[in-house]
Amino acid sequence: MPRWFARTPSVDPRPSRAKLRVGIPRVLNAWSTHQFWCGLFGELGIERLNLVFSGDTSEEQGRQYGKGRGTVDCCYPVKCVTGHYGELVFGQRQKLDMVFSPMIYTLPSFMSGHVARTLTCPRVMAAPENIKAGFLKERDVFAENGIKYVTPFVSLDEPLLVPKQLFEGGLREALPGLTMEEMQRAVDEGYKALREFNERARKKSREVLEWCARENRGCLLVLARPYHMDPGIGHEIEVDLQAYGYPILWAQYFPIDDDLMQWAFGPDIAAGHIKSPFDIKDVWPSSYSSNTNEILWGAKAAARIPWIACVIRLASYECGMDQPTYTPVQQIVERSGTLFFSFQELDSTKPAGSVKIRVETITHYLEKYATDIIRKKKAASPPGCPLLPSAWETERPPLVRQLAPRA
Repeated sequence: MPRWFARTPSVDPRPSRAKLRVGIPRVLNAWSTHQFWCGLFGELGIERLNLVFSGDTSEEQGRQYGKGRGTVDCCYPVKCVTGHYGELVFGQRQKLDMVFSPMIYTLPSFMSGHVARTLTCPRVMAAPENIKAGFLKERDVFAENGIKYVTPFVSLDEPLLVPKQLFEGGLREALPGLTMEEMQRAVDEGYKALREFNERARKKSREVLEWCARENRGCLLVLARPYHMDPGIGHEIEVDLQAYGYPILWAQYFPIDDDLMQWAFGPDIAAGHIKSPFDIKDVWPSSYSSNTNEILWGAKAAARIPWIACVIRLASYECGMDQPTYTPVQQIVERSGTLFFSFQELDSTKPAGSVKIRVETITHYLEKYATDIIRKKKAASPPGCPLLPSAWETERPPLVRQLAPRA
């Protein structure tokens, strides 16, 4: 009798993870870590269609889903998170079981080990705790809608800590039957997915640079924080520029192949100015912020690659983390002869008229000066550029040596 009426695995009372729906706000550092979370939740049994990211930031999103739930913060990208939370809670045809919004303390970076730390902006890191207040101040909106709110503190640049941080930070209670061993495997899969995505993006960037080298055409490099890829934060300024036929690269996904790095930074390493291609102590000794480190390094890379004819700097209004970097970044770029333009006060509104005028100004200068910029930077570069066979080396004056400024 006990055998006949015993429960079988097919009638396990615990809900299947495959049916759970997990919402992730597509904000802030999710723009550079999203593939990690896709790989992690996929390994934990969440179906891909049930992993829901919120949409692009927009004024309509904020008005419809975030009205009356704003919290005090001078950072516009942080304030925008309210609309994303509201969209995940109120804007889904099929309700979510969990809203997952991690507090990311450190970011995985190709510069890790070459700089002091890869910390995130404190405001960005604490945004989940800040924004949730608007959904709890009168009543618990998450609980009313049957949603578990999970916001673990996680150090993504310290992989050995991540499984414990995620497991004890809320996923143990949110996911039925989760074990520490499963969490470890999921974290490994997350890092693998992120690494593969970054490698694909950098490979494509290298292909763009190689095309520019073959065709002797200029391209643009964007120096910005990852969330400026959001159309509602960066206002798609790089898209407007690309419409004029100039390829766009982002510093976060710049190719970092050994041959290219040694060609670009080898002379400075040999001279003892830096210890590796990713060392920025010569221009930025306080190398603690991950995004800031990559912006400064991107400026150095742009100064050394002949076919980067222009650098575009994007920054949000009164960003305290970005303000100290404006002058050094501009000086590094301009001293190499590269064009530099900045949009330093991006906020909620997009002044379409002024942006259009500035875009037209940038393209005018590119059309007028890009060819000369490329020629002069090539003449000042080391021989044997790996982006192109050595055909253009025959055009170099025999006495020209490494004249590029050390910046």
